[in-house]
Order: sequence, then structure tokens, then C-alpha cells
Amino acid sequence: MKITDVTLTLFRWEGIPPTTYGQHAGQPGGESRLGLLRVATDRGVEGHAFLGSSLYPADHDGPSLISTLKPLLMGENPLDRELLYQRMWRRSRYVTLRAIGAVDVALWDLAGKAAGQPVHRLLGSYRDCVPAYASSQVLPAPAAYADQASMFKDAGWTAYKIHPPTDPDLDIRVCEAVRKAVGDEYRLMLDSTWSYRYDQALRVGRAIEALGLYWYEDPLADDDLFGCMRLREKLVIPLMATEYSPGGFTAYAPWILNQATDYLRGDVAVKGGITALLKTAHLAEGFGMNLEVHHGGNSLNNVANLHVIMAIRNCEYFEVLLPDAAQKYGLVEDIEVDAQGLVHAPSGPGLGYAIDLELIERTKVAVLA
Repeated sequence: MKITDVTLTLFRWEGIPPTTYGQHAGQPGGESRLGLLRVATDRGVEGHAFLGSSLYPADHDGPSLISTLKPLLMGENPLDRELLYQRMWRRSRYVTLRAIGAVDVALWDLAGKAAGQPVHRLLGSYRDCVPAYASSQVLPAPAAYADQASMFKDAGWTAYKIHPPTDPDLDIRVCEAVRKAVGDEYRLMLDSTWSYRYDQALRVGRAIEALGLYWYEDPLADDDLFGCMRLREKLVIPLMATEYSPGGFTAYAPWILNQATDYLRGDVAVKGGITALLKTAHLAEGFGMNLEVHHGGNSLNNVANLHVIMAIRNCEYFEVLLPDAAQKYGLVEDIEVDAQGLVHAPSGPGLGYAIDLELIERTKVAVLA
């Protein structure tokens, strides 16, 4: 089997609500562009992936994907995923990890379809369901967070993560309000989105430690390894870093060796695909750590993340970033959380979720080839 073509169809993502997750991520609302990546073969089997998100249109990464990665793929066997991953990684200074990740996801989708199996079966399935947690947007007041957390608790979800306003004093009040609303036993996490100085991070960390939060995510700048080392010396609450630590798979090593984080973090978009994420999970397992998978930025990336989660032991949750309308688009049916707060393994071949091709044709902007 040989790859005969690689194309990226850009299409409009309309009706996105205004959304903020902290100082580093905001969406004024309106429109973005996604890309449907298609990897075709001489056997008629195709692999697909989405490129882009509501915050990062596919226009940004699409041209370099076609100009830099497509020549590496043409005429190659799509089942040689490790070989192709290594070749793409050698071009990482010229193309983003998001583009590499999209190609890698499409190759896994193609392999699953060729084998007639869901991707998680090819990876080596470990389970068939996983708990989901609700991951908030920034909300206007502590009471709004308390109400949202209570709503998801009542709906059967097992955990809630706070993206706070990123003012340390207000953030503590938010956490106090949510804890009061949901009770002492409900699992809560805080993701401060790289927004504090060290002294602020320590103060917030001590406050949420007293409130019994489950983990403390990204309080410091994404490359502040030394600051995270200092925080771990002072705090008992587990610290989570490495979501956007510069680099790919190999960039995790100094964080582990310096004991600067209790978890590894990543997703198929920011770390370079299913291949990179699976390597990370196994690396973490070797050090007795969890890889908690970050949301993927678009519907098909989240499906790819879910396949990895179903194939590893050391991940506790599936993240559902709110609101849905800023995260879900382009599939006929999307991932849903059941009444027990669980997400279930895809059962169809490849990624196993049908792409809404009529919507894409209707909103098509361009085809990069």
C-alpha cells in the first residue's frame, strides 16, 4: 500500500461563542477555520484528521503541512507510522507539532480502517470507558463557578476543573465558593493557565491544598522548570505541568529528572500525534506517573485522544472543555458523557466517528494540495 495524495480542505467553523480560559487563551467569538486532512492510498483506503481549533485556525499550519510534510509522505507505505513520525519530527523546526500531529492521527485512522479495527485496538486496548471531568471557561463571578460545578455534579460527572480569572485573591475565593457548593468529597482541580509569579503560586497552592483540591495545574510560566521544582518542595498538592513545555516528546525528560511535576500532560495536537502521546504515556508509566491527556482543540483530535486513553492504564480522566460550542464541530455525532459521568471507547474502524462531509462541502473555503 502506498500514499498517493495528501490534501487539506479548509472550512468555516461558524457560531463560536466568546470564550476565555485565562490570560493566554481567548476567543472573541464568531468564526474560525478547520482543515480536513485526507491521506489517500492506491488501495482506496483513506485516513482523516482535523487541523485547527476555535482559537487557532487551520490557515496558520495548513500551508506548511502541505509544503513540508506532504513530500515526505508521497509514495510511502502509510503503515510505516514510526518511520514517518521520525521523518516528520526531523522537520519540526519548519512545521508545527499541530501539523505533525494531524498527519500522525490520519495515519492511525487509515491503519485502523485497513485492519477493520478501532485505533485503540491497534494500540492495545486497556479499558472500554473512562470518567470525564468538566473543565470550565473563565466565568464572571465565584457564584457562577459554584453553580456550574453543582450542575455537573448533579448530572453525574465525577470531577470539575476550574479555569479561574487569574487574579490570585479572586481565584482563591472562586475555589472556596465551589468547594462550599459541591461539598468536601467532590473532586476539584485548579488550572491557573501559567498566570502567577512564584509567590502568588505558592499562596494559591497553599489555599487550595487546604481545600482538598486534587491537582494544581500550570500556575507558572510553561518553561519555568526551576519555579515548579521550588513549588513541589513547598506544597503537598500534586503539581501538573508540561502541557505546553517547549518541545516534543523528548522535552519531558528534564521535568522528570528534576522532579518538577507530579504528572505529564499533553494531547495529540500540542505533542505531535497519537504516536507521540503513546510514547509519553509509556515514559510516564516507567516513572510511576500519570499522563493526564489535555483536550485536543477540535472534535476529531478529542476522538484521537480518547483512543489513546482507552489503550493506557496511567490516565484517570477524559477532559471536556467548556463550552461545547467552542470545542465540538464537524462530526455527525460527537463524544457524549453518559449519566454515570463516563465516556465510552469508539467501536468503529479507525477513529470510528463519522465526519460531517455535507457540512464541510457547504462551508468549504479552499483545498490545499
